[in-house]
Amino acid sequence: MKSFDALKQADIKDYIGHWQAVTEEQLASCLPAEWQVPGKLRESMHYSLMAGGKRLRPVLVYAAAEAAGGSPKAARYAADAIEMIHTYSLIHDDLPAMDNDDFRRGKPTNHKVFGDAMAILAGDALLTHAFYSITQAGRAGGVPAETVLDMMEELSVYAGAKGMVGGQAADILGEQGATGKAELEFIHTHKTGDLIVFSLKAGGRTAGASPEQLKALEVYGYSIGLAFQIQDDILDITGDEAKLGKPVHSDEASQKVTYPYLYGLEESRRKVRELTDAGKQAVLEAQFAAPRRLLELADYLVHREF
Repeated sequence: MKSFDALKQADIKDYIGHWQAVTEEQLASCLPAEWQVPGKLRESMHYSLMAGGKRLRPVLVYAAAEAAGGSPKAARYAADAIEMIHTYSLIHDDLPAMDNDDFRRGKPTNHKVFGDAMAILAGDALLTHAFYSITQAGRAGGVPAETVLDMMEELSVYAGAKGMVGGQAADILGEQGATGKAELEFIHTHKTGDLIVFSLKAGGRTAGASPEQLKALEVYGYSIGLAFQIQDDILDITGDEAKLGKPVHSDEASQKVTYPYLYGLEESRRKVRELTDAGKQAVLEAQFAAPRRLLELADYLVHREF
């Protein structure tokens, strides 16, 4: 695994690509080979974990660790854990009882390949294994036990009923004509923003970030997390289906409430720019040792096409 110093000359796309590749390699072997796991369950977990994707959350873990002067070795287990949580949430999101999607990242969704029951169990297993991965930050990554405990607590909160799952529930309960602007922001803040905030704070914690820096990462995370979700809503209308790996106008077809639905496209684009600037300002004021990648990532997310 390269050090952060070894990547100083890389542009932001190469930087992202490097940590995506590192994450892919680590996830491929995250479930110990010697564990006696039913073959179909292992296959189902591996299918969705290795189905591609932006690996944004692991990249943010590494970028935050770098900003606070940490090391990739200490950050890797939190990076793996958050991608497991994200993947489990997608498997369950795609199920017939929820979004009922047939494709994810251009491939058949997990339940289409393995059936509903195995898809549910694969998601359950990934959720649980994420907490095992966090423990390895202490056992193999050299992160102090107290810090590992903080990370475990925050993952429970940000991924659970108060966090991502609460956002998903609000999304299911909402419908066009009934969900207003405050409810929509709640959905996006928790369904998307909370895992992004965890990623950043976990990376910062592995590097010994100060309370002020952790707060700045939280502000940055919620800002770019909401901007990221609004951009997703925009791309669902204006994006290229081949690049997105899923049908466009799927939100409209399922009658989901989105920022463009409530605000219009131009106001939604303005909100993305405003949130991005707010996130960058929080980072700039926190006196990080190496904030460059966090600033570059914020801009990169605004201009993405998938």
